[in-house]
This record gives sequence, C-alpha cells and structure tokens, in this order.
Amino acid sequence: MAAVDTAAVERMTATLYIRRPWNSPSSTRFWVLLILASIIATAGVVADSTATVIGAMIVAPLMTPILGTALALVLADRSRLIRNVLLVLAGAAAVVLLGYLIGFLAAPPDAFATNSQVSSRISPKLIDLLAALATGTVGAFALVRTDISDALPGVAIAISLVPPLAVAGLLINVGRYHDASESALLFGTNVAAIIATGTVVFLLYRVRAAAEAAGRPVGRLRGPTLAIVCLLVLLVAVPLTAGSLSVARDQRLEAEVKPLAASWAQAADWQIASVDARNGVVTVTALGLPPELDAATLRQAMDDAGLAGTDLRIRLVGGNTRLCSARQTTCVIVAGP
Repeated sequence: MAAVDTAAVERMTATLYIRRPWNSPSSTRFWVLLILASIIATAGVVADSTATVIGAMIVAPLMTPILGTALALVLADRSRLIRNVLLVLAGAAAVVLLGYLIGFLAAPPDAFATNSQVSSRISPKLIDLLAALATGTVGAFALVRTDISDALPGVAIAISLVPPLAVAGLLINVGRYHDASESALLFGTNVAAIIATGTVVFLLYRVRAAAEAAGRPVGRLRGPTLAIVCLLVLLVAVPLTAGSLSVARDQRLEAEVKPLAASWAQAADWQIASVDARNGVVTVTALGLPPELDAATLRQAMDDAGLAGTDLRIRLVGGNTRLCSARQTTCVIVAGP
C-alpha cells in the first residue's frame, strides 16, 4: 500500500484540525454548521421526515474532529488529541441540549412512540457496529485518497452522528431516559468505529512517516494507545451484542404470541391490530365492539404456551389499557398508552 506524501499530510491536518481561537474560520464553521445541522435533524425527527434527517447528516461537521482524534492518535500529538476529544464531547452535548430545548416546542402527545425516526435509533445492534466500521473505513480512505473524495457525502449519510444525539435530547425531554441512552449508544458506536478504522487506515498509509518528512512533531506511538482504541470498540460491542440478543428475543415473542392473540380475538369477533414486543414486554392492540375482551383469557393462553414469565400489555381500542404482569392471574387497568 502506497504511503501518503507530505502534501497529503498538510491537507489532512488542515482539514481535520480545527484551530483553537473560537473566532477562527474553521472553528466558526464547525459550530455554525453543527448548530444548524442539529436544528435540521431535530426538526426532521419531529416531523418523521427521512429526507430532512439525511440533509442534517450531510451538513453535520462532527466527523471532522472524530477523524481528527484518530489522526492525533496516530501522530501521538497529545494537545491535538485532547482538543479534538473535547470538541467531540462539547459538540455532542450541544446537539443533545438543542434537541431537549426543541422538545418543549414540538414533543407530540404520544412521546414519539409512533415516530419511525426515533424507533430506528433506540435499538442499536451488533450489525450497526459492523456498518459503522465499514463506513468509518471509507471515510478515512476517502480522506487519504483525493481521487475518491467524492465518496465523502455518502459517508456523511451512512454514518449517523447528529440524528441519534437529537433523538436523545428529545427523549430526555419526554422522560424516556432508557431509550435516550440507547440512542446515545448508537452515537458512541459510530464514534468508536470512526476512531478505530481511521487509526488503522492512517497507520497503513504511513502517515507518521510523511508527517515527520513534513517537519511536523510526531510523538512516540505506544502500544497502550492502540490497546485503548481496541478497547473502545469492545466496550460498545458488549451492549450492542446484548441489544442484538434482546431484539432476537422480542422477535421470537412476537411470533409466539401472534397466533394466540388472533385466536383470542377471533372468539369474540374482535381483530388484532398489532402485536409488538420490546424489552421482553408484549403489547397487543385489539379492535372491536363491546363487550370488551377478557384480558385474563389471553394471559392464561400465554401461560399455557410456556410464556408465564413474559409481561403482557393489552390495548383495547375504544376501551381501557390492561396490564397483565408475569406470573399473575389478574389484569389491572392502567392509565396512559
């Protein structure tokens, strides 16, 4: 693999290192674009508009300091490393804060329960890490190779940075703290993947040697530094693996409960609108005319099918919502959706 030259190193550092003064062109560009991208992303999430969210991805500049962190790691430039990490953290906090504040103006009554932009970002899985690793590799590769720099807009769309943070802010506003943490985990996954793959690509293209040839200060790259990068990926892989297993379990629960719910509703001339499982809790929504369905009957059918340890929530359209807890023989009426 060919090494980069000194001109490429100068171009990369000029692109990835945001200058220290707050009124410098690179700094003002970063913060203005980040704030605008945050507003666009939050508005897109609230409106459940995929096109608007994609627009925010293209505008968002967060990938710059993240790849800058990888470059500073490779060059063992401690001051640049600390500055880029602080920029990523401050930028992420700003996006979450803007999402939280906009939530006061635009949070729907259902607390985003039916919003597809939200639901797609609160269940990160191991496959998301794999996609992030591939996307981060493309981003670093496009930065090193000027002949494929046209791929960068596609990388901006593929790697989700600002939208998960906007979702986290909106969900904090409506009190969905666990889901907000899941959305933040998706952001963390993408950050870890970009840093890890960026570090590998920069090392493979021998950026350190080119930087030394260009007269730039290059520190000693220690083994523990690379170990920390690997640890970052492993740290996000653990909850993502747990998330993948949880999603698989929920899908299995849905498949097992659907025929039971269909038989239960059909016996009373009702219809099942949906059967959803999330975090081990099955929610069944049924439509029909009075008299209402007997919730305890479905609870018993699930117990007989070996699902006694699964919580059941039944929503009767036109009636009340009933919660049938695991290992209980009675169902209670609950308020809210």
